Amino acid sequence: MKNEAPVFSLWIDITQWILDRIDDFPKKVRFSISNRVANLSVDILELIIEALYKRKKILLLREINIKIEKLRVLLRICFNKKYLSVKQYEFIQEKLFESGKMIGGWIKQRSKDERTV
Repeated sequence: MKNEAPVFSLWIDITQWILDRIDDFPKKVRFSISNRVANLSVDILELIIEALYKRKKILLLREINIKIEKLRVLLRICFNKKYLSVKQYEFIQEKLFESGKMIGGWIKQRSKDERTV
């Protein structure tokens, strides 16, 4: 995509990082938490794409925020179970925080725009 939105580029990186990490999770959680983490990450990416192209964005952006929060909690559980190292956990939490700030800013901007239309 030419002139990609920063949140889209960031989320591509986050999704690729997550998919690489869950390959190292124990087999016993491959069909439970691993799948859930992967699916949430891809769901968020898909919602970002939808938000980029749809006129009414607020509901999509709020759904993205909720899914990011769910992902944050699942990754915390993964860290607590030692599926992620301290360094990996800190890295992904920082990226999720960064993307959350971007989505929050987008919500704020769109709220103003959609009220004036």
